[in-house]
Amino acid sequence: TSMAQNATALNTEKKELNQEKKELNKEKKAIKKQERAIENAEVSYQTKQQFPGDFPGATNVSYVRNGNMDEVWFTQNGVQYKAFYDPEARLIGTTTKKSISDLPAVAQKEIQKKYSGYKIDRVILFDDNENNDSDMMLYGQQFADADNYFVEMHKDSKQMILQVNMSGEVFYFAGK
Repeated sequence: TSMAQNATALNTEKKELNQEKKELNKEKKAIKKQERAIENAEVSYQTKQQFPGDFPGATNVSYVRNGNMDEVWFTQNGVQYKAFYDPEARLIGTTTKKSISDLPAVAQKEIQKKYSGYKIDRVILFDDNENNDSDMMLYGQQFADADNYFVEMHKDSKQMILQVNMSGEVFYFAGK
């Protein structure tokens, strides 16, 4: 009887130890996950080394990690830009604010005609780095790497983004 009680006690202790081991493993995994998130949230050292060579004389430089891309906000020659770098620290392209008058004339006319009730909120120019074939991601959507304007518009609660290529062709890009 005494041996049976000891065996039962040992089994109970063994179960408790296994449960503690499982909980410790869970905590260990959670810590590793947090460490990876912190590591992935930091802009790569390579991007920080590459950027000054790509944009000498840039001022007001700030770095942000966004998904698997590094973004660098900066000013050059009095103009504000945002540069995008791929995971290998290669420049994908830049964006900068523009106005509706910067669009090709044919695009301006089409937008005025087709979207007359919409208010234009912002126009940006994506300037592609032709030496990097990585596709770009803007507004949560991927697009083929090429120079393009993006026109953010709204009408009442409806929001829309148009893509305008350098020839002046207008395409629906995204909306809410």
